[in-house]
Amino acid sequence: MPPRWPRKPDRNDPEFRKLDDRMNFAIHVAIFAASNSILWFFRNLTVANWPWTIWVTGGWVSLLLIHGVYIFVLADYVAISKDSISDN
Repeated sequence: MPPRWPRKPDRNDPEFRKLDDRMNFAIHVAIFAASNSILWFFRNLTVANWPWTIWVTGGWVSLLLIHGVYIFVLADYVAISKDSISDN
């Protein structure tokens, strides 16, 4: 059974934003895992000499690490008041 959100989803709600960002990160990790495993599977299957696969994997892992550090360490999930949005 999928989890249920107890109130109306709103990006201004810090708890919802935190959950949404973490689910987004999980989707990015899943896409990386699937794509990267397919890439390396075909590299090994065809015994190909593809030096770019190392660079693709390394670059993608680096982006995932940066994304993860932002989500889990740097992101500040403070309530955004509607008054501060309308002042701009």
